[in-house]
Amino acid sequence: MRTVALGDKRVGPGQPVYVIAEIGGNFIRAEDGFRLIDLAIAAGVDAVKVQTFRAETLTTRSAIFDMENTGVVSQWELFRKFELSDDTHREVFDYARSKGMFIFSTPTHSTDVDMLEGLGVLAHKIGSDDAVNIPLLKHVARTGKPVLLSTGMCTMSEVRRSVDAILEEGNDQLILFHCTTNYPTHAESVNLGAMVAMQREFRLPVGYSDHTLGTDVSYAAAVLGATILEFHFTHDKNAEGPDHMLSKDPAETAELVRKVRVLPTILGDGVKRPMATEMNTRRNNRKSLVLTADVKAGEKISPANMTIMRPGYGIPCEHYYSILGKTASHDLKADDVLNWEDIF
Repeated sequence: MRTVALGDKRVGPGQPVYVIAEIGGNFIRAEDGFRLIDLAIAAGVDAVKVQTFRAETLTTRSAIFDMENTGVVSQWELFRKFELSDDTHREVFDYARSKGMFIFSTPTHSTDVDMLEGLGVLAHKIGSDDAVNIPLLKHVARTGKPVLLSTGMCTMSEVRRSVDAILEEGNDQLILFHCTTNYPTHAESVNLGAMVAMQREFRLPVGYSDHTLGTDVSYAAAVLGATILEFHFTHDKNAEGPDHMLSKDPAETAELVRKVRVLPTILGDGVKRPMATEMNTRRNNRKSLVLTADVKAGEKISPANMTIMRPGYGIPCEHYYSILGKTASHDLKADDVLNWEDIF
């Protein structure tokens, strides 16, 4: 499986889990974006992401939202309220870069892609709503930049078709996200097994785009092998706007980052063996063959004079049956730990 570069870090097997804080939709003024970037940096994430859309190119005026986080509202009116101007994009991108933070966005139209390219963006995210928007996928792929594709609402065959559309443009810098397009997503709809199935299906980095409350599901995804995590990020879950309530706050984010950073150490290399730190305990706490009575040279070892006890530096207890009937090579005493030179 290949890795994909996002700035000076790589995403894929053998790399630390890459963590993205989605701040788009949780601010309108550039100054509020700056604050979220500072909080995300303090929490230890690898990147921040915004959302680039224009109501006029995204939705008809008749489309509605009917979701838990929005209620029944006009999509056009909500998108119009939260769309960011080109100037705000530029200010937020410049600020993130001045802080050394990798920043990119989710475009929803080819004109959004072109504007972001003008800002020198180094990657593009495709939201689940555009996961099967083949013309947009191809337009993004032709930039040659990494493409991060969310697959909420998709069948596996749809994911294959979208992956092929991007690869056909000669762009193999592709990262996939398993995602459930509910806001918020509840446990019964998470289906992390689908993420694992995508890992088997595609030789690409696969991660999880999280809309659940709390951090448990993101951490579980990392344990199952997610190479990248993305989630909405806020300074205040009670702030105005539909995404704040399902976002992770700075404390949750810092704790999640801490846990996924130590995860490679916890998971180890997968080779079943005694750890170096266990060797002293293995010597003292394993069990050996031990005599329960004095044994003269030439006398046979039998259940009457041998048992299994600690410590573990004698003949290992798994040899019990093969030692029965062996002969003592010299006089031995009760409570002696048997060693190989003691028998023949």
